[in-house]
Amino acid sequence: MALRSRHLLGLENVSAEDITLLLDTAESLVEVSRREVKKLPTLRGKTVVNLFVENSTRTRTSFEIAAKRLSADAVNISTSSSSMTKGETLEDTARNLAAMSPDCIVVRHPASGAARFLAGVVECSIINAGDGSHEHPTQALLDLLTIRQRKQIAWKDLVVTIIGDILHSRVARSNLYALRTLGAKVRLCGPPTLLPEEFRSFGAELFYDVGRAVEGADVIMMLRIQRERQTGNYFPSLNEYARYYCLTAEVARKASPDVIILHPGPINRGIEIASEVADGPYSVIMSQVANGVALRMALLYQLLVPGADGMRGSEISQTTVAPAEGPLAASAPPARVAVR
Repeated sequence: MALRSRHLLGLENVSAEDITLLLDTAESLVEVSRREVKKLPTLRGKTVVNLFVENSTRTRTSFEIAAKRLSADAVNISTSSSSMTKGETLEDTARNLAAMSPDCIVVRHPASGAARFLAGVVECSIINAGDGSHEHPTQALLDLLTIRQRKQIAWKDLVVTIIGDILHSRVARSNLYALRTLGAKVRLCGPPTLLPEEFRSFGAELFYDVGRAVEGADVIMMLRIQRERQTGNYFPSLNEYARYYCLTAEVARKASPDVIILHPGPINRGIEIASEVADGPYSVIMSQVANGVALRMALLYQLLVPGADGMRGSEISQTTVAPAEGPLAASAPPARVAVR
């Protein structure tokens, strides 16, 4: 089985089979980051452009490392280093980049729908690395990978509570779509102004009391208060928000005894999560960051390797990938992709 699309623009319509394929592939690539030599020849000759029109440290670095660990050429473009500061449109920027024949453009943009727009303009694969308040599919996939590693139970038996600024959170949307597709029970919690009733139509339970929302939860996912998107008076003050919605150790004790706690970062300590919880024994935040590289390697592999056909794990280790076209083809033997 191969991915049904050559892009990843969101998870709203991605099947359980495709999600599972990406998680399985990522699982088989986690080990690569623990090696002394963290490099595979899989994407030799491929070019990945990271077009980040919105600030990012974690996601951009993760994509760059993922591409380089698969031997792709990674090019990073930010707003300050692009012609967009001179008035060039996103479409013109994309067309100019496409003329240089990249194999994939990873785009982060403050406008919802930017990734889908680019997919209609250029020929190469597009990966959405976060577009406005719409979706952040790779963050959700690495969250799912982290949950699956820690929880040895079926998705249908899992209770996941997502707390915070649901209204503006692309992470919440992507996780909600994927978790519901896999069959997990999802609870959403936040102030009424940041948790509109429309989210109930996605099959989630809505809570406005954080204590009730975490009762018996297997997974708690905290969201960052996105100050840059707070254009309205959604709550009186940060202190008021923290008083009612900060995840403290006292609140977390109401969850399942083996609860795991996630946060997509960056963290506002003392506002949405207390330091004793963020750094505590149930926190898997650093595992999320580590899994981000493996998940993005898996995604690049499945999108860019011709004939991958959903191969993973031991299957990948038996795969011979054709060398790059051009001068390398004459001098280099076929590369052996050895994952295990």
